[in-house]
Amino acid sequence: MSRILVIGKNGQVGFELQRRLARLGQVIAVDVGEIDLANADSIRRVVRESAPDLIANAAAYTAVDQAESEPELALAINGVAPGILAEEAKRAGATLIHYSTDYVFDGAKAAPYTEEDEPRPLSAYGRTKLAGDRAIQAVDVPHLILRTSWVYGGRGKNFLLTIMRLAQERETLSIVDDQVGAPTWSRAIAEATGGMLEHLGYGKPAFREACAGQRGIYNLTAAGQTSWHGFAAAILAHAASARPGESEFALARVPVLKAITTEQYPTPAQRPRNSVLSNAKVQSAFGLVMPDWKFSLGDCMGSGR
Repeated sequence: MSRILVIGKNGQVGFELQRRLARLGQVIAVDVGEIDLANADSIRRVVRESAPDLIANAAAYTAVDQAESEPELALAINGVAPGILAEEAKRAGATLIHYSTDYVFDGAKAAPYTEEDEPRPLSAYGRTKLAGDRAIQAVDVPHLILRTSWVYGGRGKNFLLTIMRLAQERETLSIVDDQVGAPTWSRAIAEATGGMLEHLGYGKPAFREACAGQRGIYNLTAAGQTSWHGFAAAILAHAASARPGESEFALARVPVLKAITTEQYPTPAQRPRNSVLSNAKVQSAFGLVMPDWKFSLGDCMGSGR
């Protein structure tokens, strides 16, 4: 049976990957305490002990604002570790899947970003994630780098859960309305990842060659777009219609939602105004059509965790 190493098992995407990739092989899942992505020896030890055929790295330093004051740690985890994973994947004859971010772009483009657009990250987080993408590309190993955006789900730290918490604590919520992107459900990312692997014939003799032929960066986000304010409004609308006792996302009282500008909500890390990514390449290469963000949000809040 194929052996699949999932790194970041307690994260939003990693948790969903364990369930989805279990259809394809034996999943070995690790997280903090079992692997230290800031330590090269720890990375090499875990990979070599796991002897994987596939490595899915869903772990990252994701504290965007905190990365401004901890750039070295963020670089070690986001920038250096992916390169080590690529080297170890090559040594093991394995394939590497890695998740990247819309924050590699500056958001100045008026249209959705494609994989051919030049990255210009605005933050330490974005710079370190871009460094990780490039570290993988520098290694001659079959790989898929999947750039996603505004990831949320029923667990971990994300915008959906933050809005639900704040809605119970405050009567008014002020949310930025001049940054746009595509909120992407972690489960949809995992499902798409599994679909891409199956499209390439994962588990069959020709898989690695097929993956080598399709190696590269692919945007992978929900279809459609909205602002953070629009995302919050959709969350609250679902929560208002949910039945208390039947849904963990039900709200008895919905706060007033106020639209504000980026300048009215200053943060240590600068965010791109436009985080919309084009899915045209992944659709063409894999026949993959991502669901609209509104439908995925409804599914997530309807299904819970």
